[in-house]
Amino acid sequence: MNIFRLAGWMMITGLLASVATAADQTVTLSGVHICCPSCVDGINDTVAKVPGVKANPSQDTGTIVLTAPDQATLQKAVDALVAAGFYGKSSDPAIKVNAPSGATADKVAALQVTGVHLCCDECVTKINAAVTKVPGVTSCDANANAQVFTVKGNFKPTELFAAMNQAGFSGKIAPAAAAPAPAPTPAPAPAPAPGTKSN
Repeated sequence: MNIFRLAGWMMITGLLASVATAADQTVTLSGVHICCPSCVDGINDTVAKVPGVKANPSQDTGTIVLTAPDQATLQKAVDALVAAGFYGKSSDPAIKVNAPSGATADKVAALQVTGVHLCCDECVTKINAAVTKVPGVTSCDANANAQVFTVKGNFKPTELFAAMNQAGFSGKIAPAAAAPAPAPTPAPAPAPAPGTKSN
């Protein structure tokens, strides 16, 4: 009799575990820059700080599959990844990838960028390739593990961060770092015609 009771209890426990597992929700971030094991470690370390979330990052596909008990917890994990410098497209419209950069459409001559995941030279190569394609950008001094880097030229910050997001990175403007683009030099006044007095 005890054996039957034990078997019944084990069956109920198994069913409850299955229901709990089935209730877990997932979201996939695609297009994330994951170029090396250090990127994978950075993702896992970031997600580990959000209780209840499991991450499965893939270097081969540039995706991160997140599993959590509910959408609110998934959103916290996505927000944490964005804050850590990663960016991707969410498979679930209810889970937003919000990456506030502080950028405007007004052109600037120089901009310091912070909060970008740059763990290796390949990260740097990818961010430089993305940034230098932005119209008006002339240089970018990003280096591996840099906390801040400077972009120069005559460009729109909104276009800069859109290009970074497209490449799988997030970031934001470093505080008090934007330099406005120089104003056009006014044309010199025409010389007065011969025989006339200038005011």
